[in-house]
Amino acid sequence: MAKTRELCKDIRDQIVDLHKAGMGYRTIGKQLGEKATTVGAIIRKWKKFKMMVNLPLSGAPCKISPRGASMIMRKVKDQPRTTRKDLVNDLKRAGTTVSKKTISNTIHRHGLKSCSARKVPLLKPAHVQARLKFANDHLDDPEEEWKKVMWSDETKIDMFGINSTGCVWRKKKDEYNLKNTIPTVKHGGGNIILW
Repeated sequence: MAKTRELCKDIRDQIVDLHKAGMGYRTIGKQLGEKATTVGAIIRKWKKFKMMVNLPLSGAPCKISPRGASMIMRKVKDQPRTTRKDLVNDLKRAGTTVSKKTISNTIHRHGLKSCSARKVPLLKPAHVQARLKFANDHLDDPEEEWKKVMWSDETKIDMFGINSTGCVWRKKKDEYNLKNTIPTVKHGGGNIILW
């Protein structure tokens, strides 16, 4: 999340002076062009601490600069299969030493999480075009037509092998984005197909 703009000392002083004069949060906000919530926060701080300057922040400062975080997010979005170790090494080459946990925290703050890549059928461009043509041809078909259609499907059960999926960094809505999936095929050794 981006750092919010801080109000200068003069505006903070004006807010407190207007509040002492009996004006409400909204009225002060309209007069000074600030949000009522901002005005309220400044007044509450003044009432509690009798000061308007920012208090020292708790905890250690973030080791990754905003520029470093942007670099991490750019790489993760371009290459979702990037590992935390790769990102640690990239930052190390740039002169910043951080742990894998720091990388995870940065990525999580930007709304991404590590998820298993979804398996989807391997589609060639011709398959994509054929499916799109079918969808467009039947876009306006009435619901009664679809009730006459009997749908069938096939499934493949692997007898041997590892069905490893690997992890990708993504948002929930991007689970079927091409970069975040593993193409599968309907053939291979050691399996049975059921209709």
